[in-house]
Amino acid sequence: MEPENKTSVPEFILLGLSKETELQPLLFGMFLFMYLVTFTGNLLIILVVIRDSHLHTPMYFFLSNLSFADICFTSTTVPKMLLNIQMKNKMITYKGCITQIYFFMLFGDLDNFLLTVMAYDRFVAICHPLHYTVIMNHKVCSLLLLLSWVLTLLVSLVHGLMVLRLSFCTELEIPHFFCELNQVIQLACSDTFLNYLVLYFAIGILGVMSLTGILFSYTKIVSSILRISSAGGKYKAFSTCGSHISVVTLFYGTGFGVYLSSAASQNSRASAIASVMYTVVTPMLNPFIYSLRNKDIKQALRKIFS
Repeated sequence: MEPENKTSVPEFILLGLSKETELQPLLFGMFLFMYLVTFTGNLLIILVVIRDSHLHTPMYFFLSNLSFADICFTSTTVPKMLLNIQMKNKMITYKGCITQIYFFMLFGDLDNFLLTVMAYDRFVAICHPLHYTVIMNHKVCSLLLLLSWVLTLLVSLVHGLMVLRLSFCTELEIPHFFCELNQVIQLACSDTFLNYLVLYFAIGILGVMSLTGILFSYTKIVSSILRISSAGGKYKAFSTCGSHISVVTLFYGTGFGVYLSSAASQNSRASAIASVMYTVVTPMLNPFIYSLRNKDIKQALRKIFS
């Protein structure tokens, strides 16, 4: 029997990470803990940067915005998951699903752009130190942030509008803990060629552009550092971008890892579990990376808690 085509979709069913009833309290506790750590850690970074005048520099300006994006990125998915577990209800409305897709894409792409801008900031600081304050002035930093927001808003809007054009069947189960765009497209009864074309074009262009920009910046940075004669000078230069390198590796490493695991396995549930790494774990670890590896942040935190 052919699946019935529906012009109006009341709600989707989020299957979550596990069907096992006895595991739900464990999942609830684990994700609540990770969410609170993510929220608190990133909020602390934002407050520290705002309060400490020594951190009113381009690098920390972008870092505070990255922390804000991480809070919003995690808040797009985890609270709804926790609510569903607590209420023992796996439903999400059609409007709620579209909204979740939009904001998930928005803050995920914003993370991507901010990491690229931060790489450029480190490139200017290390390769052109004498012109750093002139090049990375307040106006330029504001324009780079505005450009990141505008691009992500437009890309997310396009993805959202592309989903709205789809019609869905009665099979509305999403094997994920949130409305992941690719999973939602797979549920459509109408032609999805254009949706996949836009999706992969956006991933290819934005992902490749950002990664190319980061690799170019660090190629120039390494080349510049290697020309420094003293070992102390080399260490100091590397230490200024060590935290950023760690965050970039974590962000893109987990993202590519999820993509490769999805391509290699037909198990959607396994893919959903793997996606926890970049949707929850990475935003949670970012504040620790910057606070543990950065002397300025550690000193500012001591001032707050002392």
